[in-house]
Amino acid sequence: MKKNKLTRREFAGRAVAAAATVSIVPRHVIGKGETPPSEIVTKAVIGVGGMGMGHLKGVNPKAKLVAVCDVDENHLKRAQKEGGKDVRAYKDFREVLEQSDVDVVHVPTPPHWHALISIAAAKAGKDIWCEKPLSRTIYEGEKVVEAVNKYKRIFRLNTWFRFRSGFYGMGIEAKPIKKLVMSGILGGPLKVTVSGVTGFNWKHNWSGRTDLTKQPIPKNLDYDMWIGPAPYKPYHPHRVHGTFRGYWDYDGGGLGDMGQHYLDPVQYILGKDNESPVQIEADTQPQHHDAVLPWREIRMKYADGTQIILDGENRYKEAAFIEGPNGKLFKGFKSDIPDLEKKLAEFPEPEPQVTDFIEAVKERKKFALNEVNGHRSCTIVNLAKIALRTRRRLRFDSDKQRFIKDEEANSYVKQPMRGPWKL
Repeated sequence: MKKNKLTRREFAGRAVAAAATVSIVPRHVIGKGETPPSEIVTKAVIGVGGMGMGHLKGVNPKAKLVAVCDVDENHLKRAQKEGGKDVRAYKDFREVLEQSDVDVVHVPTPPHWHALISIAAAKAGKDIWCEKPLSRTIYEGEKVVEAVNKYKRIFRLNTWFRFRSGFYGMGIEAKPIKKLVMSGILGGPLKVTVSGVTGFNWKHNWSGRTDLTKQPIPKNLDYDMWIGPAPYKPYHPHRVHGTFRGYWDYDGGGLGDMGQHYLDPVQYILGKDNESPVQIEADTQPQHHDAVLPWREIRMKYADGTQIILDGENRYKEAAFIEGPNGKLFKGFKSDIPDLEKKLAEFPEPEPQVTDFIEAVKERKKFALNEVNGHRSCTIVNLAKIALRTRRRLRFDSDKQRFIKDEEANSYVKQPMRGPWKL
Protein backbone atom coordinates (compact mmCIF):
# COMPACT_ATOMS: atom_id res chain seq x y z
CA MET A 1 0.00 0.00 0.00
CA LYS A 2 1.21 3.52 -0.75
CA LYS A 3 2.70 5.39 2.16
CA ASN A 4 0.63 8.52 1.51
CA LYS A 5 -2.63 6.61 1.91
CA LEU A 6 -4.39 5.62 5.07
CA THR A 7 -4.86 1.88 5.36
CA ARG A 8 -8.10 0.36 6.62
CA ARG A 9 -6.30 -0.86 9.74
CA GLU A 10 -5.06 2.67 10.50
CA PHE A 11 -8.45 4.11 9.71
CA ALA A 12 -10.22 1.71 12.11
CA GLY A 13 -7.94 2.85 14.88
CA ARG A 14 -8.90 6.53 14.53
CA ALA A 15 -11.67 7.86 16.70
CA VAL A 16 -13.65 9.74 14.05
CA ALA A 17 -13.59 9.44 10.29
CA ALA A 18 -13.75 13.19 9.95
CA ALA A 19 -10.53 13.57 11.87
CA ALA A 20 -8.63 11.57 9.25
CA THR A 21 -7.76 12.34 5.65
CA VAL A 22 -8.32 9.36 3.35
CA SER A 23 -7.10 9.50 -0.21
CA ILE A 24 -9.44 7.59 -2.51
CA VAL A 25 -8.72 7.48 -6.23
CA PRO A 26 -12.00 8.07 -8.14
CA ARG A 27 -12.98 5.30 -10.57
CA HIS A 28 -13.13 7.72 -13.53
CA VAL A 29 -9.47 8.64 -13.03
CA ILE A 30 -8.13 5.09 -13.33
CA GLY A 31 -10.52 3.83 -15.96
CA LYS A 32 -14.07 2.64 -16.30
CA GLY A 33 -14.81 -0.64 -14.52
CA GLU A 34 -11.53 -0.74 -12.62
CA THR A 35 -11.31 -0.76 -8.84
CA PRO A 36 -9.13 1.86 -7.12
CA PRO A 37 -6.21 0.25 -5.21
CA SER A 38 -7.43 1.82 -1.98
CA GLU A 39 -10.73 -0.10 -2.31
CA ILE A 40 -9.18 -3.54 -2.84
CA VAL A 41 -9.23 -5.86 0.16
CA THR A 42 -6.36 -8.35 0.18
CA LYS A 43 -6.19 -11.77 1.81
CA ALA A 44 -3.73 -14.46 2.84
CA VAL A 45 -4.69 -18.10 3.35
CA ILE A 46 -2.96 -19.94 6.20
CA GLY A 47 -3.35 -23.70 5.77
CA VAL A 48 -3.86 -24.76 2.16
CA GLY A 49 -4.79 -28.43 2.46
CA GLY A 50 -8.10 -29.79 1.21
CA MET A 51 -10.28 -27.14 2.89
CA GLY A 52 -7.70 -24.42 2.43
CA MET A 53 -7.53 -24.79 -1.34
CA GLY A 54 -11.18 -23.78 -1.45
CA HIS A 55 -10.27 -20.56 0.34
CA LEU A 56 -7.88 -19.48 -2.41
CA LYS A 57 -10.59 -18.42 -4.85
CA GLY A 58 -13.95 -19.91 -3.88
CA VAL A 59 -14.16 -18.38 -0.39
CA ASN A 60 -14.21 -14.56 -0.12
CA PRO A 61 -13.64 -14.18 -3.88
CA LYS A 62 -13.93 -10.38 -3.79
CA ALA A 63 -10.61 -10.18 -1.93
CA LYS A 64 -7.30 -10.32 -3.77
CA LEU A 65 -5.05 -13.25 -2.81
CA VAL A 66 -1.51 -12.08 -2.01
CA ALA A 67 -0.04 -14.88 0.17
CA VAL A 68 -0.39 -18.53 1.13
CA CYS A 69 1.10 -20.48 4.01
CA ASP A 70 1.43 -24.15 4.96
CA VAL A 71 3.75 -26.48 6.88
CA ASP A 72 3.56 -29.04 4.05
CA GLU A 73 5.80 -28.10 1.12
CA ASN A 74 3.63 -30.04 -1.34
CA HIS A 75 0.52 -28.15 -0.26
CA LEU A 76 2.40 -24.87 -0.47
CA LYS A 77 3.70 -25.46 -4.01
CA ARG A 78 0.25 -26.49 -5.22
CA ALA A 79 -1.37 -23.42 -3.65
CA GLN A 80 1.19 -21.02 -5.05
CA LYS A 81 0.76 -22.50 -8.52
CA GLU A 82 -3.01 -22.19 -8.25
CA GLY A 83 -2.81 -18.65 -6.83
CA GLY A 84 -0.49 -17.32 -9.51
CA LYS A 85 3.07 -16.04 -9.87
CA ASP A 86 2.47 -12.90 -7.77
CA VAL A 87 1.28 -14.86 -4.72
CA ARG A 88 3.95 -15.21 -2.05
CA ALA A 89 4.47 -18.46 -0.11
CA TYR A 90 5.39 -18.87 3.57
CA LYS A 91 5.95 -21.85 5.88
CA ASP A 92 5.39 -19.97 9.15
CA PHE A 93 2.12 -18.08 9.71
CA ARG A 94 3.93 -15.47 11.80
CA GLU A 95 5.73 -14.26 8.68
CA VAL A 96 2.37 -13.79 6.95
CA LEU A 97 1.14 -11.61 9.81
CA GLU A 98 4.17 -9.33 9.35
CA GLN A 99 3.13 -8.46 5.79
CA SER A 100 1.70 -4.94 5.62
CA ASP A 101 -0.27 -5.61 2.43
CA VAL A 102 -2.45 -8.35 4.00
CA ASP A 103 -5.85 -7.09 5.16
CA VAL A 104 -7.66 -10.37 5.88
CA VAL A 105 -6.26 -13.65 7.14
CA HIS A 106 -8.10 -16.87 6.31
CA VAL A 107 -7.60 -19.68 8.84
CA PRO A 108 -8.63 -23.05 7.31
CA THR A 109 -6.10 -24.97 9.43
CA PRO A 110 -7.03 -27.89 11.70
CA PRO A 111 -9.09 -26.57 14.66
CA HIS A 112 -6.30 -26.82 17.23
CA TRP A 113 -4.69 -23.86 15.45
CA HIS A 114 -7.83 -21.72 14.93
CA ALA A 115 -7.70 -19.71 18.16
CA LEU A 116 -3.93 -19.16 18.23
CA ILE A 117 -3.75 -17.86 14.68
CA SER A 118 -6.94 -15.81 14.96
CA ILE A 119 -5.67 -14.09 18.11
CA ALA A 120 -2.25 -13.44 16.57
CA ALA A 121 -3.93 -12.05 13.44
CA ALA A 122 -6.11 -9.72 15.49
CA LYS A 123 -3.07 -8.47 17.38
CA ALA A 124 -1.30 -7.87 14.06
CA GLY A 125 -4.18 -5.69 12.87
CA LYS A 126 -5.69 -8.18 10.44
CA ASP A 127 -9.33 -9.05 9.99
CA ILE A 128 -10.14 -12.75 10.16
CA TRP A 129 -12.13 -15.33 8.19
CA CYS A 130 -11.90 -18.53 10.25
CA GLU A 131 -13.03 -22.05 9.45
CA LYS A 132 -15.44 -23.91 11.72
CA PRO A 133 -15.32 -24.88 14.51
CA LEU A 134 -14.23 -21.51 15.88
CA SER A 135 -12.12 -23.13 18.60
CA ARG A 136 -11.22 -26.54 19.97
CA THR A 137 -12.03 -25.56 23.56
CA ILE A 138 -14.37 -23.13 25.31
CA TYR A 139 -11.48 -21.17 26.83
CA GLU A 140 -9.85 -20.71 23.43
CA GLY A 141 -13.12 -19.28 22.14
CA GLU A 142 -13.28 -16.83 25.04
CA LYS A 143 -9.78 -15.57 24.21
CA VAL A 144 -10.68 -15.11 20.53
CA VAL A 145 -13.64 -12.94 21.57
CA GLU A 146 -11.37 -10.89 23.84
CA ALA A 147 -8.72 -10.36 21.16
CA VAL A 148 -11.12 -9.42 18.37
CA ASN A 149 -12.79 -6.91 20.68
CA LYS A 150 -9.52 -5.52 22.06
CA TYR A 151 -7.94 -4.93 18.65
CA LYS A 152 -11.23 -3.90 16.99
CA ARG A 153 -11.08 -6.43 14.20
CA ILE A 154 -13.80 -7.87 11.92
CA PHE A 155 -14.26 -11.62 12.39
CA ARG A 156 -16.25 -14.06 10.28
CA LEU A 157 -16.76 -17.78 10.82
CA ASN A 158 -17.00 -19.94 7.71
CA THR A 159 -20.49 -21.33 8.04
CA TRP A 160 -23.38 -19.45 6.51
CA PHE A 161 -26.64 -21.27 7.10
CA ARG A 162 -27.99 -18.75 9.60
CA PHE A 163 -28.18 -16.09 6.89
CA ARG A 164 -28.25 -17.71 3.42
CA SER A 165 -28.58 -21.00 1.48
CA GLY A 166 -30.79 -23.97 2.18
CA PHE A 167 -30.20 -25.29 5.70
CA TYR A 168 -28.79 -28.72 4.75
CA GLY A 169 -31.49 -31.40 4.59
CA MET A 170 -34.24 -29.06 5.79
CA GLY A 171 -34.74 -27.83 2.23
CA ILE A 172 -35.35 -24.20 3.27
CA GLU A 173 -33.41 -21.31 4.74
CA ALA A 174 -33.14 -20.80 8.50
CA LYS A 175 -34.92 -17.43 8.38
CA PRO A 176 -38.55 -18.68 8.06
CA ILE A 177 -37.94 -21.19 10.85
CA LYS A 178 -36.70 -18.37 13.06
CA LYS A 179 -39.78 -16.35 12.17
CA LEU A 180 -41.93 -19.30 13.24
CA VAL A 181 -40.18 -19.47 16.62
CA MET A 182 -40.40 -15.69 17.08
CA SER A 183 -44.15 -15.80 16.36
CA GLY A 184 -44.79 -18.05 19.34
CA ILE A 185 -47.14 -20.22 17.27
CA LEU A 186 -45.39 -23.43 18.39
CA GLY A 187 -45.58 -22.49 22.07
CA GLY A 188 -42.81 -23.51 24.44
CA PRO A 189 -40.56 -24.91 25.60
CA LEU A 190 -39.28 -26.14 22.25
CA LYS A 191 -37.41 -29.27 21.23
CA VAL A 192 -35.03 -29.49 18.26
CA THR A 193 -33.90 -32.87 16.91
CA VAL A 194 -30.77 -32.90 14.77
CA SER A 195 -30.43 -36.26 13.02
CA GLY A 196 -30.37 -37.98 9.66
CA VAL A 197 -34.14 -38.19 9.93
CA THR A 198 -34.40 -34.40 9.96
CA GLY A 199 -31.70 -34.00 7.30
CA PHE A 200 -28.36 -34.00 9.16
CA ASN A 201 -25.63 -36.65 8.98
CA TRP A 202 -23.28 -36.79 11.97
CA LYS A 203 -20.49 -38.38 9.90
CA HIS A 204 -19.26 -41.05 12.28
CA ASN A 205 -16.85 -42.04 9.52
CA TRP A 206 -14.66 -39.22 10.89
CA SER A 207 -13.77 -41.50 13.82
CA GLY A 208 -10.13 -42.03 14.76
CA ARG A 209 -8.06 -45.19 14.89
CA THR A 210 -6.82 -46.83 18.09
CA ASP A 211 -4.11 -48.98 16.44
CA LEU A 212 -1.69 -46.32 15.21
CA THR A 213 2.02 -47.18 15.16
CA LYS A 214 4.89 -44.77 14.66
CA GLN A 215 5.69 -44.02 11.01
CA PRO A 216 8.53 -42.04 9.36
CA ILE A 217 7.74 -38.34 8.98
CA PRO A 218 7.61 -37.28 5.31
CA LYS A 219 10.36 -34.86 4.30
CA ASN A 220 7.84 -32.40 2.90
CA LEU A 221 6.01 -32.01 6.25
CA ASP A 222 7.10 -29.97 9.28
CA TYR A 223 5.29 -32.29 11.67
CA ASP A 224 6.36 -30.46 14.83
CA MET A 225 4.82 -27.24 13.49
CA TRP A 226 1.72 -29.11 12.31
CA ILE A 227 1.17 -30.38 15.88
CA GLY A 228 1.88 -26.92 17.30
CA PRO A 229 0.08 -26.49 20.65
CA ALA A 230 -1.28 -30.05 20.74
CA PRO A 231 0.39 -32.81 22.80
CA TYR A 232 3.18 -34.54 20.91
CA LYS A 233 2.17 -37.91 19.46
CA PRO A 234 4.33 -40.06 17.13
CA TYR A 235 3.64 -39.39 13.48
CA HIS A 236 1.13 -41.47 11.57
CA PRO A 237 -0.49 -40.32 8.31
CA HIS A 238 -3.97 -40.85 9.79
CA ARG A 239 -3.28 -38.05 12.30
CA VAL A 240 -2.76 -35.34 9.72
CA HIS A 241 -4.36 -33.78 6.68
CA GLY A 242 -7.68 -35.35 5.62
CA THR A 243 -8.21 -37.61 8.65
CA PHE A 244 -7.06 -35.46 11.59
CA ARG A 245 -10.68 -34.85 12.66
CA GLY A 246 -10.83 -38.28 14.26
CA TYR A 247 -8.56 -37.27 17.17
CA TRP A 248 -9.47 -35.24 20.25
CA ASP A 249 -6.17 -33.32 20.16
CA TYR A 250 -7.11 -31.66 16.86
CA ASP A 251 -10.92 -31.78 16.49
CA GLY A 252 -13.93 -33.90 17.54
CA GLY A 253 -14.85 -36.32 14.77
CA GLY A 254 -18.04 -35.69 12.79
CA LEU A 255 -19.36 -33.69 15.75
CA GLY A 256 -16.46 -31.26 15.48
CA ASP A 257 -16.56 -31.22 11.70
CA MET A 258 -20.29 -30.64 11.20
CA GLY A 259 -21.46 -29.43 14.60
CA GLN A 260 -21.19 -25.71 13.99
CA HIS A 261 -22.74 -26.03 10.53
CA TYR A 262 -25.75 -27.74 12.09
CA LEU A 263 -26.00 -25.98 15.46
CA ASP A 264 -25.20 -22.34 14.69
CA PRO A 265 -28.46 -21.98 12.74
CA VAL A 266 -30.29 -23.72 15.60
CA GLN A 267 -28.87 -21.16 18.02
CA TYR A 268 -30.01 -18.36 15.69
CA ILE A 269 -33.46 -19.90 15.20
CA LEU A 270 -33.98 -20.31 18.96
CA GLY A 271 -32.73 -16.80 19.78
CA LYS A 272 -29.95 -18.20 21.97
CA ASP A 273 -27.02 -16.14 20.69
CA ASN A 274 -26.19 -14.93 24.20
CA GLU A 275 -26.57 -18.10 26.24
CA SER A 276 -25.57 -21.75 26.43
CA PRO A 277 -27.27 -24.97 27.55
CA VAL A 278 -27.15 -25.53 31.32
CA GLN A 279 -27.57 -29.30 31.28
CA ILE A 280 -25.79 -31.74 28.95
CA GLU A 281 -25.85 -35.54 28.85
CA ALA A 282 -24.45 -38.10 26.40
CA ASP A 283 -25.36 -41.68 25.59
CA THR A 284 -22.17 -43.14 24.12
CA GLN A 285 -19.79 -46.06 24.17
CA PRO A 286 -16.66 -45.35 26.23
CA GLN A 287 -14.59 -42.85 24.29
CA HIS A 288 -10.91 -43.53 23.63
CA HIS A 289 -8.43 -41.12 25.23
CA ASP A 290 -7.00 -40.26 21.79
CA ALA A 291 -9.43 -41.32 19.06
CA VAL A 292 -12.98 -40.02 18.68
CA LEU A 293 -15.45 -42.92 18.45
CA PRO A 294 -19.11 -43.07 17.31
CA TRP A 295 -21.79 -42.08 19.82
CA ARG A 296 -25.53 -42.63 20.15
CA GLU A 297 -27.18 -39.47 21.46
CA ILE A 298 -26.46 -36.15 23.16
CA ARG A 299 -29.16 -34.13 24.93
CA MET A 300 -28.92 -30.49 25.97
CA LYS A 301 -31.31 -28.27 27.87
CA TYR A 302 -31.40 -24.49 28.31
CA ALA A 303 -32.52 -22.69 31.45
CA ASP A 304 -36.00 -22.12 29.97
CA GLY A 305 -36.47 -25.83 29.22
CA THR A 306 -35.66 -25.64 25.49
CA GLN A 307 -34.02 -28.89 24.36
CA ILE A 308 -31.61 -29.87 21.59
CA ILE A 309 -31.24 -33.59 20.80
CA LEU A 310 -28.28 -34.74 18.70
CA ASP A 311 -29.48 -38.09 17.37
CA GLY A 312 -26.32 -39.94 16.36
CA GLU A 313 -28.07 -43.19 15.41
CA ASN A 314 -31.25 -41.82 13.80
CA ARG A 315 -33.37 -43.38 16.52
CA TYR A 316 -36.32 -41.02 16.20
CA LYS A 317 -37.80 -42.09 12.88
CA GLU A 318 -40.83 -39.79 13.09
CA ALA A 319 -38.98 -36.80 14.53
CA ALA A 320 -39.87 -33.24 13.67
CA PHE A 321 -36.96 -30.84 13.32
CA ILE A 322 -38.55 -28.46 15.81
CA GLU A 323 -41.66 -28.86 17.92
CA GLY A 324 -43.56 -27.24 20.76
CA PRO A 325 -46.78 -27.91 22.67
CA ASN A 326 -48.85 -26.41 19.83
CA GLY A 327 -47.31 -28.00 16.76
CA LYS A 328 -44.42 -29.49 14.81
CA LEU A 329 -42.24 -28.46 11.87
CA PHE A 330 -40.70 -31.13 9.63
CA LYS A 331 -38.24 -31.10 6.73
CA GLY A 332 -39.20 -28.83 3.85
CA PHE A 333 -41.25 -26.56 6.13
CA LYS A 334 -43.99 -29.17 6.38
CA SER A 335 -46.10 -28.80 9.50
CA ASP A 336 -49.08 -30.21 11.34
CA ILE A 337 -50.32 -26.64 11.90
CA PRO A 338 -53.15 -25.70 9.48
CA ASP A 339 -52.51 -22.65 7.25
CA LEU A 340 -49.12 -22.07 8.85
CA GLU A 341 -47.68 -19.84 6.13
CA LYS A 342 -50.83 -17.69 6.12
CA LYS A 343 -50.60 -17.29 9.89
CA LEU A 344 -46.90 -16.42 9.72
CA ALA A 345 -47.57 -13.65 7.19
CA GLU A 346 -49.04 -11.58 10.02
CA PHE A 347 -45.74 -11.50 11.93
CA PRO A 348 -42.63 -9.34 11.32
CA GLU A 349 -39.52 -10.69 9.63
CA PRO A 350 -36.31 -11.32 11.62
CA GLU A 351 -33.91 -8.39 11.78
CA PRO A 352 -31.61 -7.91 8.76
CA GLN A 353 -28.00 -9.04 9.05
CA VAL A 354 -24.70 -7.86 7.53
CA THR A 355 -23.94 -10.71 5.14
CA ASP A 356 -21.30 -9.13 2.86
CA PHE A 357 -17.90 -9.65 4.47
CA ILE A 358 -16.12 -7.07 2.33
CA GLU A 359 -18.75 -4.52 3.29
CA ALA A 360 -18.20 -5.45 6.96
CA VAL A 361 -14.44 -4.96 6.57
CA LYS A 362 -14.63 -1.64 4.74
CA GLU A 363 -17.37 -0.13 6.90
CA ARG A 364 -16.25 -1.78 10.18
CA LYS A 365 -19.61 -3.47 10.74
CA LYS A 366 -20.02 -6.65 12.76
CA PHE A 367 -20.65 -9.56 10.42
CA ALA A 368 -23.76 -11.75 10.74
CA LEU A 369 -21.78 -14.69 12.14
CA ASN A 370 -19.03 -13.17 14.21
CA GLU A 371 -16.76 -13.96 17.15
CA VAL A 372 -19.51 -13.46 19.77
CA ASN A 373 -22.40 -15.54 18.45
CA GLY A 374 -19.90 -17.90 16.77
CA HIS A 375 -18.27 -18.58 20.13
CA ARG A 376 -21.65 -19.39 21.65
CA SER A 377 -22.55 -21.87 18.90
CA CYS A 378 -19.07 -23.41 19.07
CA THR A 379 -19.60 -23.76 22.82
CA ILE A 380 -22.59 -26.01 22.09
CA VAL A 381 -20.24 -28.27 20.12
CA ASN A 382 -17.58 -28.20 22.83
CA LEU A 383 -20.15 -28.98 25.54
CA ALA A 384 -21.25 -32.01 23.53
CA LYS A 385 -17.64 -33.18 23.16
CA ILE A 386 -17.06 -32.89 26.90
CA ALA A 387 -20.24 -34.83 27.64
CA LEU A 388 -18.99 -37.63 25.39
CA ARG A 389 -15.66 -37.80 27.20
CA THR A 390 -17.07 -37.66 30.74
CA ARG A 391 -20.16 -39.84 30.04
CA ARG A 392 -22.37 -38.29 32.72
CA ARG A 393 -24.88 -35.52 33.18
CA LEU A 394 -23.18 -32.15 33.38
CA ARG A 395 -24.40 -28.83 34.77
CA PHE A 396 -23.06 -25.68 33.10
CA ASP A 397 -23.12 -22.04 34.21
CA SER A 398 -24.08 -20.18 31.02
CA ASP A 399 -22.79 -16.80 32.28
CA LYS A 400 -19.46 -17.96 33.72
CA GLN A 401 -19.06 -20.59 30.99
CA ARG A 402 -17.80 -23.17 33.43
CA PHE A 403 -19.18 -26.43 34.75
CA ILE A 404 -20.66 -26.40 38.23
CA LYS A 405 -18.57 -28.27 40.81
CA ASP A 406 -16.94 -30.55 38.25
CA GLU A 407 -13.16 -30.46 38.02
CA GLU A 408 -12.90 -33.13 35.34
CA ALA A 409 -15.35 -31.40 33.01
CA ASN A 410 -13.66 -28.03 33.57
CA SER A 411 -10.28 -29.59 32.72
CA TYR A 412 -11.59 -29.90 29.15
CA VAL A 413 -12.68 -26.25 29.10
CA LYS A 414 -9.13 -24.99 29.40
CA GLN A 415 -6.51 -27.46 28.24
CA PRO A 416 -2.74 -26.94 28.45
CA MET A 417 -0.82 -26.10 25.29
CA ARG A 418 2.53 -27.57 24.32
CA GLY A 419 5.27 -24.98 24.58
CA PRO A 420 6.25 -22.51 23.34
CA TRP A 421 2.65 -21.96 22.22
CA LYS A 422 0.25 -20.14 24.51
CA LEU A 423 -2.78 -17.87 24.26
